[in-house]
Amino acid sequence: MALIPKFHVVAAERPVASNQTIAMGQIVSLNAAGQVVLQGVTYSNPYGIAGDTQSTTQSYMPGVVLGWQNRVSDYFDETKASAYMTVYHSGGEFATDQLSANVVAITTLSAGPTALYAVNGMLETVNSQSSGVVARLLSIPGSYPSGVPGTDLNGDQALGGNNAGSYTGAGVYAEIKLVI
Repeated sequence: MALIPKFHVVAAERPVASNQTIAMGQIVSLNAAGQVVLQGVTYSNPYGIAGDTQSTTQSYMPGVVLGWQNRVSDYFDETKASAYMTVYHSGGEFATDQLSANVVAITTLSAGPTALYAVNGMLETVNSQSSGVVARLLSIPGSYPSGVPGTDLNGDQALGGNNAGSYTGAGVYAEIKLVI
């Protein structure tokens, strides 16, 4: 649902395949034509992390209720006008909610930053699909401050969201160091 860039090295613009549904914050690959596609079994070599959303059903902006759209004419598709997607690669630190259930279940980082892999575009602790480590977990998954005064999290309201992972719950973010 969301990607919060804290620091990034490269923010590339790549053409995006038209038949994809990609949420901001998911791990993406490139197809044979050099177009951005969701990382998965067919395209298992991760290229970077999506900085935009391509969807026809919902918005994936941080803390925004599903159904909100920033450009009415584009119907949730942030790539529609240009056919390009922002893809961050070559390092950086981000907060994202595109996490598998076993990443969300992590309660300690006792051995230092945990290695994360990509499985169907989601960050995962088990390397069953991607060609190597794509990120390192820097924080235990949990609430993320929105900057709006409130009482939920350290004087700020917690940033909401709708996770696309295989678990229920909204507003679960983790800080990562991108290594691809």
